[in-house]
This record gives sequence, structure tokens and C-alpha cells, in this order.
Amino acid sequence: MTDLISLEKQHLWHPFTPMQAWCDEDHEPLLLTSGQGCKLFDQHGHGYLDGNSSIWTNIHGHNHPTINAAIQAQLTKVAHTSFLGFSHEPAIQLAKKLIGLLPGSTLTRVFFSDDGSTAIECAVRMALQYWKQNGNPKRKTILSFDRAYHGDTLGAASLGGIPLFKGSGNEFGYLTRRVADLQVLEQMNSKQTETLAAVIIEPLIQGSAGMRLWPTGMLRALSSWCRERDIFLILDEVMTGFGRTGTMFACLQEAVVPDFLCLAKGLTGGYLPMAATLTSERVFEGFHGHDKTFFYGHSYTASQLGCAAALGSLQVFEEEQTLEKLPDKIQHLSHELQKLNRKAWVSEIRQCGLIAGIELHPPSNAGVAWGAHVCVSARKYGLLTRPIGNTVVLMPPLSSSLEEISQMGDAISKALNEVIPS
Repeated sequence: MTDLISLEKQHLWHPFTPMQAWCDEDHEPLLLTSGQGCKLFDQHGHGYLDGNSSIWTNIHGHNHPTINAAIQAQLTKVAHTSFLGFSHEPAIQLAKKLIGLLPGSTLTRVFFSDDGSTAIECAVRMALQYWKQNGNPKRKTILSFDRAYHGDTLGAASLGGIPLFKGSGNEFGYLTRRVADLQVLEQMNSKQTETLAAVIIEPLIQGSAGMRLWPTGMLRALSSWCRERDIFLILDEVMTGFGRTGTMFACLQEAVVPDFLCLAKGLTGGYLPMAATLTSERVFEGFHGHDKTFFYGHSYTASQLGCAAALGSLQVFEEEQTLEKLPDKIQHLSHELQKLNRKAWVSEIRQCGLIAGIELHPPSNAGVAWGAHVCVSARKYGLLTRPIGNTVVLMPPLSSSLEEISQMGDAISKALNEVIPS
């Protein structure tokens, strides 16, 4: 194991990780070796509850027999073939299933890609190309919101409103206009709005902003605003999709059907990288005709293994009645969060379904990464999670039991007691 850690420090570079401290001689990285249900195990055999669903992806727990079987069955046929000019049954069946999750909606077409960023890129490029080749080329600006996060590829990052995630410079990517909220949007005049190709938003809750909640009804009002002006609405449900907020998709809570619905993370149950962008027949038909082809795609688009995992995950939703069991779990999480709300330095707790952000507000030592300290301390009490600044994120897999949710809350409570000075 010592040799393995030495090789790790010699050759690997981790995302969102200060690598100088990571490579310090005294630092022993946590190597995750296996998983079962909501638990992950490290190189020493210690078990931890997966408190952020393996960076917001895992839905039904690790090593789920149904998803395992779906992938294994596909492996006996073929793992991956090109989707450029070819097709296959798993992609067809998955597209049918996804469209069926929004019965009666205008979303009828599915474009597969690799991850959340590419699902966003796909939607934005479709929107821009649609207007350009269908008689309205002046619509070339994408409107997004302050503190938004839509991915790390160049185009997706240009839509975001968090400078930290944009790298060394911020002047790149799509032509973008950012606003703080719907009220600012409603003050825009027709000259400003007639250049907008689309509005993009994370529905109900902004993830990387620290789990910031949108006001109830905001999404429905935004949808109406877009419809009145014939501006496309893109919903980024990369994080919120597949039950996280209590319904299969967050937009269902306000009866909103977008022009583009972007999905990833939980699409395969957290097993394999895969994404989908759902759109309407109107958009699809806008690409019919000479020189209107959508020239965008990836080598692993609609990979059979990814499709198999996604179909297995949707099967689990049905067989285990995952959504039907969520209300009790959401209520129990609220109960556990109320206990934390009484802790010193906890200034606010924000919850949407099984998503929670516990914001710390230390009175001094502003330069100290208190959120990170709390999360590291929580490992001693059997919990793995990551902060966003001084906001501790708790996002358990949907399969978590009430007891496991209590254990997660207790671990954070003990970590707060340990880290916060008396």
C-alpha cells in the first residue's frame, strides 16, 4: 500500500484539490476500494456512509444487483459501438423510457452525450443553431443567472456565474448575459430580449452556489416569461434529476416543461459517465433540410454499457418504488438538520428534497477552510462528504435508510463539536 500511495503522489492530479498539500509527505490519501449499499470502504477496511452520493451521482447505492446484472448482460453482447450513423436497442429503449418519464410533454427527442457539461453544450449549441438557420440569427445570447454552475468545459463554464470555476480568465465561450433573479429579467425591454436565444437555469436549487434555493413559483414564472417572448428554456437537471428533489425531475414540482432538459450524474444510477439532452419536435424539425445537420457528438455517445446501466437504474426506481419512499426520508432528513441548526457557527440550513447545504458562519479566522475541516473530521465518525466553501453538503443516496440518514447527521454534529473552538 505504501508503494501505491507513492505512485499516486508521483503521477496523479486530482480535480478541485490543492495538490501541494495532497502530495505532502505526511498526508495519506484515502483510497476507496469497494462499496456496498450506501457504504464505501477504504484501504484499511474502514467503512463510510456516502454522504454526497459520490459527487452527487449515486442513486440506489453501490454494487446494486439489478444494475450490476444489466451491465453484465450487455457485456456478453458488446460494450460500445459508434452511434454516428448507427443505432442499437439499448439506446432506443432508454430514449423511450426517458420520454415516458414526462408523459404528454413536448419533449420527444433524446440526444446522448457523456456528462453534465456536454449535455449543456448540446442544448446551447442546438438553441443557437436553431435560431441561426431558421430565420432569426440575431438570437445569439444565452441568459444565465448569478452564482450558476453549468459545468467545466469552456462553453458550459462561460455560462456560469462563479468566477472560481472559470479558470484563469472569464472572457471566453458563449455570448452571455447574467442576471440576479427573475425581477431583473422582467425589467428587460424588448430590444434586450429579442437577442436572447435561450435562458438556462438550475431548477429549484443552485448546487455549486452552496445549495441556494430559488423562491417557490420562480421556475413557473420564468417559464411563462420565456413562452411569452418565444425564448427557449434550458433546464440544467444534472444534479436535481432522478429523484434528488423528491420528484423524478425538479421541474415537475412546478409543472414546467422546458425546451431542453439536460440530464447526467444520476442517469446511470451513478455507475457510468453518460448524459442526455431532451428536446422537442419543434427543435428537431428545425434541423431538417440541406446544410442543417447538427454537427456535434462524442466517441462514446450512447455507449451500450451506459445505456444498460441507465435502464437498470430506471428498473430499480420501478421495482423498489424509490420515489414513493422519498417523503418519509425527506422528512427525516429535515428532522436531523433541525438538530444541526442549533449548533454554534451554523448560520443557515437549506434543503430541497434529499439535498442539503449546512452553511457555517465562523466569527473570525475568515481565511480558514472550516467547511473542509468539518468534512475531514466527519470521516472519523463514518461519513464522507465535501464542502462548497464553508457550506457542508449532505446529499445521501436515495436508497439511504432512516437510520443511515440519522448516522450522517450525527457524524456532522460530532465533527462540528470537534472542529469549532469551545
